[in-house]
Amino acid sequence: MKLGVSAFAWTAQFHREHLALLPKIKEAGLDGLEIPMFDPTQLGVQEIRKTFEANGVECTVCAILPDAVNPISPDAAVRKKSLEHLIACVETSAALGARVLGGPLYAPIGYLPGHRPNKDEWLWAVEIFQKLGEILDVHKMTLSIEPVNRSETFFLRTAKEADSFCEAVGHPRIGVTIDTFHANIEERDIVNSIHSLGSRLKHIHLSENDRGPLGQGHVDFPGIVLALQQIKYEGYLMIEGFGYSPDEKSAPGFLWAETHVSPEDVAFKGAEYLRGLLNQEMD
Repeated sequence: MKLGVSAFAWTAQFHREHLALLPKIKEAGLDGLEIPMFDPTQLGVQEIRKTFEANGVECTVCAILPDAVNPISPDAAVRKKSLEHLIACVETSAALGARVLGGPLYAPIGYLPGHRPNKDEWLWAVEIFQKLGEILDVHKMTLSIEPVNRSETFFLRTAKEADSFCEAVGHPRIGVTIDTFHANIEERDIVNSIHSLGSRLKHIHLSENDRGPLGQGHVDFPGIVLALQQIKYEGYLMIEGFGYSPDEKSAPGFLWAETHVSPEDVAFKGAEYLRGLLNQEMD
């Protein structure tokens, strides 16, 4: 397992100035940095890739769909646009040098139409993700679908639902991300959910129940790390928490984080905590 941190600790909008984080991330012994992608055309791909490679840090991508992109829209034109957008996300992630693209890619965050998922929506989503299989193979890319909690989606909320969806899509490069913040709300037992996914678990976001520093809330990270070892998970332990910086008004932590918790606290103390758990389990 590799250790990484999401740029969401610092910012929701990854720009050139955030490349200065890479030497610090490398010095802290982290293997990767996950960058947010809202509009794939807005990232300086060549500069980002060059700087990641120069610092020996791996890039992963978490894509968040804009409101106008919705694979489960009843409007066929919107669904067509959504497929084009997802293809662009795959191509841009590959150009960045990433091998993992994840996120709640089935619908925009906050799309809550007031009904349970229906058969049409399920079939529309399956069809779109099946059409991504060839381009994922071309770029040797893993696409990891992230269930999120009921305040943010109605479509895929649990590991079981995401697992069933991936089974319907039927492509080996498409799997599931567990985010422990969302799972803390929607799963009855996160450890059992990890075991139930097995090799279909492609990515994991380790996040405390309040998005603060790992180990200071009530998420069972020791049990989660042990379960990951038991299923022989070999992906990233991606820290996804929010720190406070008064200069980063686009960052999630600007509104939510405790003001004494810095992005560096979330990232680097979180990495130390995880190393302790990994060493303990190895003993």
